[in-house]
Amino acid sequence: MSARPRVLIVDDEERFRTTLRKLLTVREMEAADVGSAKDAFSEMEKNSYDVILLDVKMPEMNGIEALGRIKKEHPDVEVIILTGHASVDAAVEIMKLGGYEYLLKPCPIDELAGKIETAWERKIARAKRKTEGS
Repeated sequence: MSARPRVLIVDDEERFRTTLRKLLTVREMEAADVGSAKDAFSEMEKNSYDVILLDVKMPEMNGIEALGRIKKEHPDVEVIILTGHASVDAAVEIMKLGGYEYLLKPCPIDELAGKIETAWERKIARAKRKTEGS
């Protein structure tokens, strides 16, 4: 387990994800970014992440579909959904699928960094409980 959260940003808006990656890096988080759900799955085969920041509206596969697959293939990863389009139905579906948080863009970086830290701490606590239970 790393000393800081490892974050993967999945968003089709290159400028948004590049800026966000830089802001998280300044906060001493290890961050990478990809432009699609397909690229995220490929990246997750090569590297492990603690928290995924996932956009809802993306071409090919939307964030809700991607969330379902991520939680099936990587159940210990915490997923925070970032969207510019609020929807109660989407929020309910995201929580049912195991999403950790649902935030609206633009989200203040301090708030987002806090949510990432909390999600990471939750992942660590869950891993610790599993280890102690073995």
